[in-house]
Amino acid sequence: MNAPEPLQPARLKTLLVLAWPIIISRSSQVVVGLCDAVMVAHLGKAALAATTTGAFNAFALLILPMGVVFIVSSFTSQLFGSGDALGARRFGFYGLAVAGLAQVFSLLGLLGAPWVLARLGYAEDVRMLMASYLNLRLLSGGAAIGIEALANYYGGLGRTRLPMVASVTAMVLNVLGCWLFIDGHLGAPAMGVAGSGLASALATNIAFVGLLGFFLYEGRALGRVVPRLSGREFLRMLRFGIPSGFNWFLEFFAFNFFINVVVVGLGTSALAAMMAVLQVNSVSFMPAFGMASAGAILVGQSIGAGQKDRVPGIVWLTFKANAVWQTVVGLAYVAIPAVLFRPFLGDDVDRDAFLAVGVRMLTLSAAWQLFDATVNTVAEALRAAGDTAFMLWARVVVAWALFVPGSYLTVRVMGGGDVVAVAWVVVYLAVLAVVLTVRFRRGAWRKLQLVDPLASG
Repeated sequence: MNAPEPLQPARLKTLLVLAWPIIISRSSQVVVGLCDAVMVAHLGKAALAATTTGAFNAFALLILPMGVVFIVSSFTSQLFGSGDALGARRFGFYGLAVAGLAQVFSLLGLLGAPWVLARLGYAEDVRMLMASYLNLRLLSGGAAIGIEALANYYGGLGRTRLPMVASVTAMVLNVLGCWLFIDGHLGAPAMGVAGSGLASALATNIAFVGLLGFFLYEGRALGRVVPRLSGREFLRMLRFGIPSGFNWFLEFFAFNFFINVVVVGLGTSALAAMMAVLQVNSVSFMPAFGMASAGAILVGQSIGAGQKDRVPGIVWLTFKANAVWQTVVGLAYVAIPAVLFRPFLGDDVDRDAFLAVGVRMLTLSAAWQLFDATVNTVAEALRAAGDTAFMLWARVVVAWALFVPGSYLTVRVMGGGDVVAVAWVVVYLAVLAVVLTVRFRRGAWRKLQLVDPLASG
């Protein structure tokens, strides 16, 4: 099985053909988040804060195994680029093994969630609602990681449309489930915030089962459902994948601290507004991350084919595409922030004050768009090359030595408001963009050996 087309000179058309299904997949995740937020907003700001922050906390719990399975794409793209399709398929199963562990991890998180939430500064109503949401949402943790594992397997092969189908299916089912279970329709119980968690859990599990079934069916067509697996290969995947996982986990844990300690101290209105702003910003982040992932596929395939000199051109092309997109989004945040924020308004009596805070935060978030485009593009390229250890340390240092203490001291200790809080997100992304760009330009990624040279298909 050869890969001639991806090894042609990188052009915008080549990038977009790979990217648009990933963008739709990632955008469908945005729709799920927005749907959850908008469909509970009429229940009040406590429900909105509980649902959006609960989803954020669930994501933070799963980001470690999710970051680990992101490395599946790095291996499969390099193996596919070298012509070893069977070797690439083995990494799909290694990713599924991580998904199984993630489900166990999710169940432990479900048991520990009430204890953790009780020790954070949430208002009582927000805490109780969030617990009801997490009790159901975390039942699909393994399925969520399983979808990511198989999406990264197929993505490395350049087959990005199949994972898109699974993601869109999950989106449609989630929207339908929210309509059924939040307010109660067609005889379903009106579960409120908990209904949003149930809808997400059911949709994710159903979509995963469908994608897994297709993956196993393809194995039958090849004559063997499960290829001969290697403990040595699995450990090698973990060697590169665990730093990738901790990279994402520690960064999101820093943002979790920022949300749950720094922003929560500004009150429920500021917390709900910040989470709504992050939901809106996911409109720019997820498509940009999808574009960066497509660029990373081309990077990995080029490295696997022994054509590392093509990589800088691919990265530059990907950045330009992302920069155009995120600049347009940033301009919209400046031009029409009230229009974009208005769907998150509930029936609370302080609608005007809540809108004012949200508009201010959303407008300021335009300042981080180009930095975000840089981080997405360069980080995904470095991940495709296997430079996961450096990215781990870079994000840990910038997040935990700068962002976390700086935001805490200026917002909680010195009394800075929501403007200062948003400014720290801008500072964090700006510094990280510079660090990763310097790393890429110095070319250490050229010397890395991701795929075991002794492995064979």
